[in-house]
Amino acid sequence: GKTTAAKAIYNQIHPNFEFKSFLDDVNDTTSRHGLVYLQKKLISDILNPMSEISNDVEGIGQIKDKFSHRRVLVIMDNIDKKEQLDAIAGNHDWFGPGSRIIITTRDKHLLLNVDKVYPAQKLKDRESLELFSWHALGNSWPDKKYLEHRI
Repeated sequence: GKTTAAKAIYNQIHPNFEFKSFLDDVNDTTSRHGLVYLQKKLISDILNPMSEISNDVEGIGQIKDKFSHRRVLVIMDNIDKKEQLDAIAGNHDWFGPGSRIIITTRDKHLLLNVDKVYPAQKLKDRESLELFSWHALGNSWPDKKYLEHRI
């Protein structure tokens, strides 16, 4: 639900931004590769060349320095720790005017210093089947054969 919504938002608004990054499954990526890896991905997505960063404090400095005057779109999907948020988008002044930082998380306590919160709403059965159909089958509704096998 949240990841699908984040991808849909990104796909809809990313043409309006010259500088953009979609950080997919931050929780898992951090567990596997660490915060520095995510910072490098963000910087390389926006500026192209891979940046040399040796620790997360240096990464924070580069993000603030390189993006504070740029209008960027950053989507951080599946944040589960404050340290992840602090290392990627710790403060509004890290990014230029008009920037959009979108965060998905199950933990609303991580969203204390954000401008707006949009809680994900549970889909009704019909809506969830339609969403599934678009992603899995490529059309708005499954054919009758699928519906016959549905529990």
